Amino acid sequence: MNISVEYLKTVTQRLKEAKVTAEKAIEQLNESELFWSPNEESNSVAVIVKHMSGNMISRWTDFLTTDGEKPFRNRDDEFVGDMQTKEQVLELWELGWTTFLNALEEINEEHLLITITIRNEPHSVIEAIERQMYHYSYHVGQIVFISKIIKADDWKTLTIPRKK
Repeated sequence: MNISVEYLKTVTQRLKEAKVTAEKAIEQLNESELFWSPNEESNSVAVIVKHMSGNMISRWTDFLTTDGEKPFRNRDDEFVGDMQTKEQVLELWELGWTTFLNALEEINEEHLLITITIRNEPHSVIEAIERQMYHYSYHVGQIVFISKIIKADDWKTLTIPRKK
């Protein structure tokens, strides 16, 4: 077994599972629920999606040759709730994930230990992947939690139901 190949296969699988988990939560929300937040300092599911997509596009576009914080990225704008429809949210979600997963598929064993930069800081490719694994999992958890709060008794569990 090649540990590099196994690592890349496993991390890709886990990230795809995180994507599906968030999608199952988002699927349960109607359009207005996507834009709900409990207060001004909290993010809606739509805003979290916008932020994740912006991060994915910035980090993973030409990631081997350019800094992961692209000049075109406006991180603060990612936290402005300016999308209007569920379709817009889902389109942005897919754009981010497609950018990220395509980049991940291009990584091979020789890439894992090379140094790339994110915000002018050096990272091995493994470190960059793990950094994003943490970041994206964090936000997927938020999406699920917010969705569960919104749906309350109408929530359809994404895992094994309690007491089963």
